[in-house]
Amino acid sequence: MSNPNTDTAPGDPGHGADPAEPEPIKAVPLRRPGRWIAAAIILVLLGLFVYGAATKEEYQWSTFGKYLFDTRILSGVLVTIELTVLAMALAVTLGVLLAVMRLSPNPVLRSVSWVYIWIFRGTPVYVQLVFWGLFPSLYKHIVLGVPFGPSFVDFNVQELQAAFLFAVIGLGLNEAAYMAEIVRAGINSVGEGQREASVALGMSWSQTMRRTVLPQAMRVIIPPTGNELIGMLKTSSLVTALPLSLDLYGRAREISSVNAQPVPLLLVTAAWYLAVTSVLMVGQFYLERYYSRGISRQLTAKQLQDLADAQGTAEGPVEKAK
Repeated sequence: MSNPNTDTAPGDPGHGADPAEPEPIKAVPLRRPGRWIAAAIILVLLGLFVYGAATKEEYQWSTFGKYLFDTRILSGVLVTIELTVLAMALAVTLGVLLAVMRLSPNPVLRSVSWVYIWIFRGTPVYVQLVFWGLFPSLYKHIVLGVPFGPSFVDFNVQELQAAFLFAVIGLGLNEAAYMAEIVRAGINSVGEGQREASVALGMSWSQTMRRTVLPQAMRVIIPPTGNELIGMLKTSSLVTALPLSLDLYGRAREISSVNAQPVPLLLVTAAWYLAVTSVLMVGQFYLERYYSRGISRQLTAKQLQDLADAQGTAEGPVEKAK
């Protein structure tokens, strides 16, 4: 029999009942009036600038609207995109090769890669493009064959008229030096255990790089590569050093030299560069998110739904057991 003196009274917090829950804390966010004042000042200054630019006759907005979708400008945009894509394709390919050479156990490959990066990172891209513009004058003929023997192929460089090709080569070779360092940093970010595991599986050094290290390094390589792509788009305006005037900036400069209205044509150029850059930034965002899967601790909506479904499935047998 139970002792009546030891029986717990229902609702008695001192005899086994759950204590009363404390009242929830009402958190009041800290007020920061300085932020609102700074935002108001910025908006006022921005409004004044926009109003002044819209009403200032020197901007010549009618000319801006006239040439914004001009066929010559649109063809220049297309050439600029082609320059950017081809030069970056060359830079990425050569950059990966140089990065692997830089990390190679072969001292000859390491030295060649280091000298290449040293030269192309240490000289301005404009100077390099000027050199490529003078390439037909320096090398009038390119002969491929046996040294001091018969020749198989003879190119007359001066007859090529390949300013676009030289522009792609100049931009791509310069960017490859920077891409090599980006890829090298991405490779070094992969843990040494991954390489040791690949070697334990019988992979060679090249197979380890190709199958294990480089795929994992993409998470680190992609963000700066996107920035380099956007930078390449803007750097393509320097091909006037070759000279090449088929790109966006070159077309706008030709038109402004005829109508003597450089300001609206510069605004047209800036608007198109900004539009293409915005598209590239959107693509970079989704590409970064794709390669960052599994890194963030924040679950997506689909992952949360799958987790809820799994919990519901697990609770079913438990309820039946009860």
